[in-house]
Amino acid sequence: MSKMALKVNGAVHTVDVEPSTPLLYILRNDLGLHGPHFGCGLGQCGACAVIIQGVATRSCVTPVSSVKGEITTLEGLAPPGKLHPIQQAWIEEQAPACGFCQNGQIMTAKALLDRNPNPTDAQIREGMNRTLCRCMTYYRIQAAIKRAAKMMAGKEARA
Repeated sequence: MSKMALKVNGAVHTVDVEPSTPLLYILRNDLGLHGPHFGCGLGQCGACAVIIQGVATRSCVTPVSSVKGEITTLEGLAPPGKLHPIQQAWIEEQAPACGFCQNGQIMTAKALLDRNPNPTDAQIREGMNRTLCRCMTYYRIQAAIKRAAKMMAGKEARA
């Protein structure tokens, strides 16, 4: 076991864990954050995505010892009681169906929009291509990303 300091959603947490423990387990089991989900456990579906240093990262295959920099989870996108424009756009476009993949979809979309605030449809499809949705709501997700981009640019009023 090793003591490690992790900066998650702006707060520093010290955990005593095996260095090879997947980050997802620390976030959910030790820190009580339930945005990232265990999906495939192989880093292929994206349900466990978090943002580390601006990059959407699969936390189920990321050893906690390899994490350098701040971690942002779904819970850290906006202050309590508020919605991030991406979350608001998700609601307005009715993107979720079963909801299981939404953490990965939203976190991946956030990283995409941070890199490219006005992506084309092709860029959205490319940026989201490894984040799977069992319910096949990809067109609604794409519409939500486009709406969020407008909201983040101040071109659309928030509800």
